[in-house]
Amino acid sequence: MNKDLCIKAINHLLKNQWDEAHHIVQDLDDSYAAWIHAVVHKIEGDVSNSRYWYNRSGLEVFESFSDPMDELGLIKDKLGN
Repeated sequence: MNKDLCIKAINHLLKNQWDEAHHIVQDLDDSYAAWIHAVVHKIEGDVSNSRYWYNRSGLEVFESFSDPMDELGLIKDKLGN
């Protein structure tokens, strides 16, 4: 897992820069990156793609969080930052 890139992607999302975040996580292959990728698509409003990435992550499901910003905070905490 590339923790630094995952944190960078989260920071972009927290600034509403979802396109920049997407470019980072789409090239990573680990469960946290897939979870962040799911949140990118949740924010974007692409529910089916978001559900796909939640499934790939194996960590959470789409319905677990109603607020993507709260979810990003949790992911950041789990990454140790």
